[in-house]
Amino acid sequence: MPAKKALSLWGRGLGEGREAKPSVRRSPQAEPLALYVHWPFCVSKCPYCDFNSHVRAEIDEAAWREALLADLAHEAALTPGRRLGSIFFGGGTPSLMAPATVAAVLDAAERHWGFADDIEITLEANPSSVEAANFRALGYAGVNRVSLGLQALDDEALAFLGRAHRLDESLAALDAAQAAFARVSLDLIYARPDQSETQWTDELRRAIGFGTEHLSLYQLTIEAGTRFAALAAKGALPTLGADEAARLFELTRAITAEAGLPAYEISNHARPGAESRHNLAYWRYRDYCGVGPGAHGRRGQAASFRRKKPENWLAAVRRNGHGIESEELLYAPVRAAEALLMGLRLDEGVDLARIARESGIARERLVDAAAVQRLAGHGLLTCEGDRLRIREPGMLLLDAILAKIVAI
Repeated sequence: MPAKKALSLWGRGLGEGREAKPSVRRSPQAEPLALYVHWPFCVSKCPYCDFNSHVRAEIDEAAWREALLADLAHEAALTPGRRLGSIFFGGGTPSLMAPATVAAVLDAAERHWGFADDIEITLEANPSSVEAANFRALGYAGVNRVSLGLQALDDEALAFLGRAHRLDESLAALDAAQAAFARVSLDLIYARPDQSETQWTDELRRAIGFGTEHLSLYQLTIEAGTRFAALAAKGALPTLGADEAARLFELTRAITAEAGLPAYEISNHARPGAESRHNLAYWRYRDYCGVGPGAHGRRGQAASFRRKKPENWLAAVRRNGHGIESEELLYAPVRAAEALLMGLRLDEGVDLARIARESGIARERLVDAAAVQRLAGHGLLTCEGDRLRIREPGMLLLDAILAKIVAI
């Protein structure tokens, strides 16, 4: 899962011919580091999922634990003097990991880096009874926040989405999660075929009534390479029209705001103070390390990419002591553009002065001032001092707005 995909500009030519060498960035000791741990295995592959997830008949968990610890140690050696502010176990389905494996990873992470006093440790989980049975043990291992993939509150919708659980199992798992973890987030997918405003309103209000502090609410999208994409290509998968989907997006933001869980990012809603600190590190373009198959990382001015196929990653760790496939220097224009594209997803927007300072690119070169002024006149964004942010009406048009205003 985390859906929760980072935007990437590599291969798009940004920065080509602009600079011969990277510019100075902030001191890496200035702030905590985030750590992402990828567990790639699932019980089954959901038809909408394009994440790095795989189904395997057998998994040698002892071998995987050993490899994750080796990959972790390699990453820690490259980031000395940092403390961890957040850890996120994503996948795949990391709730399929044995609690002992999670505990071993957390013990090693604390030994290598040290933890901030208020560290956030999140694990993504599916609401099956088998996984819910491990929730208390995962809490004892150190997990203090769970992201629970309910995805729908209707058995027919769950079957359509290819989920392996039914609603009664979901609700039992939710009860177990709320008893085991200090913080709980729910994932739901909306804008499903033929879903009406009334149906989504009822489902969303019911989800809010569960009392969790955070909701991740994603519109169903047809991603290339998925089973849904193959069905759509054959005309065998109905989809909701753009106008209907836009109305559901607006309705979602209105209902969650009224309930005290306003959107702080396009698809994420939280009570004030309950935002995902780990995902905020991505969106605020802070440093993070990634270990496990397909994991990405950002360290200072470099990006790391680990081998995606589980067996290839495992072989690389055994051979090299780490699963890195490649590392790339991120030149100033790429870093600045990524910071803008990530940060403008947030309700808080971006601090242009900070991006200029950390990339070395002059503030006036970051965005097209005329386009910003024009779009501000249409009520789609605001720029007050150094703070640039997309307004509520502009979030529906974010991709088009970014194409207009990002100048680098």
